[in-house]
Amino acid sequence: MSYTENLWLFFILLFGIIAVPGMDMLFVLANALTGGRDRGLAATGGIMLGGMVHTLNGAVGVGLLMHFVPILFKPLLIAGAAYMAFIGITLMRSSITVGDNAPAGSRTAWKAFRQGLMTCLINPKAYLFVLAVYPQFLKPAYGPIWMQATVMGLLTVLTQAAIYGGLAITAGRSRNLLVANPQATALAGRAAGLLLFAVSVFTVWEGLSAA
Repeated sequence: MSYTENLWLFFILLFGIIAVPGMDMLFVLANALTGGRDRGLAATGGIMLGGMVHTLNGAVGVGLLMHFVPILFKPLLIAGAAYMAFIGITLMRSSITVGDNAPAGSRTAWKAFRQGLMTCLINPKAYLFVLAVYPQFLKPAYGPIWMQATVMGLLTVLTQAAIYGGLAITAGRSRNLLVANPQATALAGRAAGLLLFAVSVFTVWEGLSAA
């Protein structure tokens, strides 16, 4: 298999793992619905930075470390799910309202970015992807590992930007419909929180079953 074919196969797997609804996607959706487009894009930016870190981890062999020290998997899985469950519970308990003034939303964009980064870094699905996929595609026969990892990292960031960024913009536009209806806004935020909580529980169950 040529390097180009190898890269295309990686992209197909990458697109599938990002497009499937999970913690990252629901986190972006929750921020876009409750805080508008800018907050959703800020969350996307944090997740993109986290994707770059995962690529670096794959390049330096974190996947191999977790393979030879499997005891690290369960604590990582539980920590990531617990953090997402905490965010979900926070959303479910809050009474979110949507204002039509931009400054009110912009004050939480930095927090959305930080939480997006943390969400991505402790997302067990991302570590499973690194563990299962990266060793198969980072091959010395295709050239320097750092160069291959750089290309894979760029593909990861661009794919996240396209999928999560598009979701943030679409959800952010629908937010305008909620400005005049605070009850619908609170319901949307709590529904997003419930989804985040449910996905975190499912992730733990699925991960521990696989382990």
